[in-house]
Amino acid sequence: MIEREVRYEMLRPAQLRAEFERAPLVFLPVAPLEYHGPHLPVGTDPINATQCALEACRQLGQGVVMPTLFLGTERERPDWMLESLGFQKGDWVIGMDFPTATWKSHYYPEHIFGLMVAATLEMLISQGYRAIVIVNGHGAWNQLETLDRLAKHYTRTSGAVVTWKLAVVLDISEKHLAGHADLVETSLMLHYEKTTFDGQKIVDLSALPPRSVPIRYPDFSVVDGPGFSEKPSPGRIVQTDPRDATAEKGKKIFEDTVKMYVGIATDALQKVHSTKK
Repeated sequence: MIEREVRYEMLRPAQLRAEFERAPLVFLPVAPLEYHGPHLPVGTDPINATQCALEACRQLGQGVVMPTLFLGTERERPDWMLESLGFQKGDWVIGMDFPTATWKSHYYPEHIFGLMVAATLEMLISQGYRAIVIVNGHGAWNQLETLDRLAKHYTRTSGAVVTWKLAVVLDISEKHLAGHADLVETSLMLHYEKTTFDGQKIVDLSALPPRSVPIRYPDFSVVDGPGFSEKPSPGRIVQTDPRDATAEKGKKIFEDTVKMYVGIATDALQKVHSTKK
């Protein structure tokens, strides 16, 4: 059985029109290229957002998936978070580009990020799409706030239903406990390594220290959820250890996240249909 092609860029105009007539639904993956410790690819966030969008669209049986926007924004860490992460008040740390990071992340200024996402949404709305699901792979607070503001604005002013969610299982993201390059993201990449990239190695756990060495937040740009709160883990040591990651854990997280997006898209389409009546 041939799998339905859902990638926008792979479809011819007549195919796009046919899919649009079936449902004016489009998924929009958004996430930056970002340093994810020494063991994960810089494309961790967009890889996850893209795969979640593609699988949700396929399972739903409706809609298309736009090419991923490799975009993200970050801000300087506030003093309270600097202390939680193991730094000093007044230090200058942007996002996950800790002093020990060996590669710079591709962060866009917040206003540029907002303009580029807004321009994409306006293009999709002008094409007639009425249900737009932003699959967001990046958890920076200013990114979340920007996407939320844009979704609300265009939903109220355009006649479309624009919605978004962080591309990680709901019970993690809504409690603000999503970590960075920790067990969750490492498990996801191990899952994609196995299923999406045909075994091509994208995770290198040997780049992390041996088990006898605790993973401290500032040493590797690896942080568990509490590290982004005012109650960090004891010793600023990662509790959701990426060295405990498995492809099986990643598969479960992925499946739960896809299920969440199928529900979000279904709700968006129902709202679109109800407004037509």
